[in-house]
Amino acid sequence: MEHQRLQQLTINNNTFIQNALLSDHRVDGRRPFDYRNLTIKFGRDDGSSEVQLGQTHVMSFVTAQLLQPYKDRPNEGSLSVFTEFSPMADPSFEPGRSSESAVELGRIVDRGLRESRAIDTESLCVVSGKMVWAIRIDIHVIDNCGNLVDVANVAALAALLTFRRPECSFAGEDSQQVVIHPPEERDPLPLIIHHLPIAVTFGFFSNENLVVIDPTYHEESVMTGRMTATLNANGDVCSIQKAGGEGVSQRVIMHCLKLAHVKAGDITAKIRDAVEIHNTERALRKIKRHSSSVAVDVCGTTTRLGGKQNDSDGDKDGSHLDQLKLKDDANAMECDATSSGVEQSNNQDGVSKNFIGGPSSWDPYSDCVNPDLLKASLASRGQSTPLSKQKDSRSESKREEQPHEVKTNSSSAMDIAPTAEQSNEGKTLKDAVKPKNKRKKRTPSNSRN
Repeated sequence: MEHQRLQQLTINNNTFIQNALLSDHRVDGRRPFDYRNLTIKFGRDDGSSEVQLGQTHVMSFVTAQLLQPYKDRPNEGSLSVFTEFSPMADPSFEPGRSSESAVELGRIVDRGLRESRAIDTESLCVVSGKMVWAIRIDIHVIDNCGNLVDVANVAALAALLTFRRPECSFAGEDSQQVVIHPPEERDPLPLIIHHLPIAVTFGFFSNENLVVIDPTYHEESVMTGRMTATLNANGDVCSIQKAGGEGVSQRVIMHCLKLAHVKAGDITAKIRDAVEIHNTERALRKIKRHSSSVAVDVCGTTTRLGGKQNDSDGDKDGSHLDQLKLKDDANAMECDATSSGVEQSNNQDGVSKNFIGGPSSWDPYSDCVNPDLLKASLASRGQSTPLSKQKDSRSESKREEQPHEVKTNSSSAMDIAPTAEQSNEGKTLKDAVKPKNKRKKRTPSNSRN
């Protein structure tokens, strides 16, 4: 792959890249020991991550299944890493065939996790010597713009941190039957990860003093050697990979390890921050909002539909429900007092109806209205009305409801006319102005006289 890239670059391009490095400049504008922008994203499913380092794009997925353990390690689970390079990421990648670079990438990531004991494999044991969890990491390269090792390592770590395996329990007569509980029954369990081994890749050139971090696609074609150091945030060296090329002195290696320790701390902080944000969003999506089957009466009481209580409610809800019942009884007594008049009128008519409250029949003034306080407030404002006037007003309203009988006999009209003339002598000017209907009745009497 490196030979194909070297053929694509011209001699002028190689010379330009090396001359820029001699002056502490790189083609993309970075300094020799600067990283590109790192972006970490997660999918909706647990155990999936998407990492971008500049234009280099890698996705990782983590899965698990129950298998028999190795005979030499009956109490430990297994961890395996698989890589997939497609021609879409780089034309030099051959489909359906794992190249040397793909095998090397998988080994570097696997060695950093396995040799450092970053994952607690003993916690993956279900039944000693019979059944353990086998963790599989699949790394897919989407776009290759240099330094695939570092990007694949970060993607694998991010996917492992967000992965959740199902919880298992034993059932049966002898408790030898393993039951895998789905996420709906029991929450999945995360992996136990002690530390994060971070891979940092260095590129060496013909001049021993030229060393860069995070080489790009074109810099990988020009450099004469490469070394990948895997360290954690504490500075512990997990593994070192030097794949051929020119030799490097001990002084240069120690200098690279110091730089890798600093970069590992920065990348670890970014990974943990991204995982924390993802876990917060996951917890919010996990919240289930139950629809409350509660009906509200006119008097403000709350009753559960069906009148029954689920037996699955905990003891904590018992005390709360008792308080609600006491409040409901008090509100029901007030409601009965206010609605007694309505029920009595219905009983007199011979029709017994059950009162059912609802939003359409709700009266805000039917609950907790004290007539004495209302009279006192009206009296203080000078608007108090005696009971006699209230009774008169009620009698007048009843009279208005009754139909009036109108007599059309001519004799009655003749009798009304002389009585009206006798009463005019004792009336005032105000009474002289008569309604229009009386004027019409008086005109025929005058004409007959």
